Amino acid sequence: MGDAIVTTAKPPQIAIVGGGIVGIILALGLTRQNIPVRVYEQARGFREVGAGIAFSACARRCMELINPAVVDALRRCGAVSISDDDDSDDYLRWIDGYNQHLKDDPTYQKPLSQISGGGFRGCRRDQFLEELEIDVPPGTIEFGKRLEGLEQAKDGRVILSFADGTRAEADAVIGCDGVKSRVRQHLFGTDHEASHPQYTHKIAYRGLVPMDRAIDVLGDWKAHNFHHHVGPGAHLTHYPVANHKFLNVVVFLSDPNPWPDYNNMVAEGTREEIEIALRGWHRTVLDLVKLLPDKMITWALFDLGEFPVPRYNTRNICLAGDAAHASSPHHGAGACAGVEDALCLTALLGQVCATPPPDGDYVRALGAAFETFDAVRRSRTQWLVNSSRRVCDLYHQSEWADPRRWIKAETCFEEIRDRSYKIWQFDADDMVQRTLADFERRLAKESNGGVTVH
Repeated sequence: MGDAIVTTAKPPQIAIVGGGIVGIILALGLTRQNIPVRVYEQARGFREVGAGIAFSACARRCMELINPAVVDALRRCGAVSISDDDDSDDYLRWIDGYNQHLKDDPTYQKPLSQISGGGFRGCRRDQFLEELEIDVPPGTIEFGKRLEGLEQAKDGRVILSFADGTRAEADAVIGCDGVKSRVRQHLFGTDHEASHPQYTHKIAYRGLVPMDRAIDVLGDWKAHNFHHHVGPGAHLTHYPVANHKFLNVVVFLSDPNPWPDYNNMVAEGTREEIEIALRGWHRTVLDLVKLLPDKMITWALFDLGEFPVPRYNTRNICLAGDAAHASSPHHGAGACAGVEDALCLTALLGQVCATPPPDGDYVRALGAAFETFDAVRRSRTQWLVNSSRRVCDLYHQSEWADPRRWIKAETCFEEIRDRSYKIWQFDADDMVQRTLADFERRLAKESNGGVTVH
């Protein structure tokens, strides 16, 4: 038996720009494989609002493959089923939020559709981030680091410069810095349409309502189960979080006007604005809105739907999560897609490190890994951005206000079912297998003098 080939190559150093949920989950995946990683977050500390978020069974399978600690963190923060049914698959339900169908029972709302299979678990964003941080090795996250620029060093590494005057180097940079991504602006230039998010002409108001008060309005069963209340130009979504101690409530309104300030995606709002927009809606919806605070925040919903990102990578720089494919929230799958990204990147970088180059030059392998990521992830995630816009249009269709057209309106749920199953029935294990096979083909092609095509 011949002598084993000995290499002194150290694993590549990875910089993640952005310390949101996707960035931290990716960091936990890389640290599990002993890959050096540093997260640069522009805020002085985690500042996620205490709104709700839900993860599908598919996303939780991805978390398990990335690092079981992620699932443990989700469990510790009180993630619960969004449905109180015995069926572990859960149900998403759509009910009439606008029309009165039984005048002798003003609390009645007509059921429109339900589908199962998502397996969602809901939690508070801020609590989940706090629990994730517990498992991140000390010193991994640097706060107060607003990215100013990226440049390629002569040796192929990437130099990051920050607003505080400091610099850092890494073998690869992954932008997980959200819808207003600085990494994306670096890749395509500030004049490129895809460098900037686009207004979807939808706004959202969201809040947490104590479960006992929600039960007074909705009744016990409805309060403990996920529901969309749909109607012309708006819809209201709610589901339980924090071990059913709170109800996460989000009101979505259509807005035909341009957003006044693209640099600031939030504005001061009031509950009265919601009540005016929903005047004439079902009494149950209006009573639930009354439980929201007097003063609220208006969230403008931006995405990358009008001008999608043409590619997710350039050499050893890559985009993931909202930085690559920011979506509106109407499928409840934007963060789930980011978790899928994190699994794909964890698998790829683990494979890069499994066969280190003898000279320690990881540039070629990292480039092939990110090209593979782009090939595997771009089509699905950009479809999701478009599909999310589509289902919101169906929720808000004007036909709900016209009794002559209710039958036409209700046919939309066949389409919504198909779109939902495309998201929920994603095979994470198969994605990993396809990803690694594609990566090996790209490396082999480069070794044979071929040219990898984007």
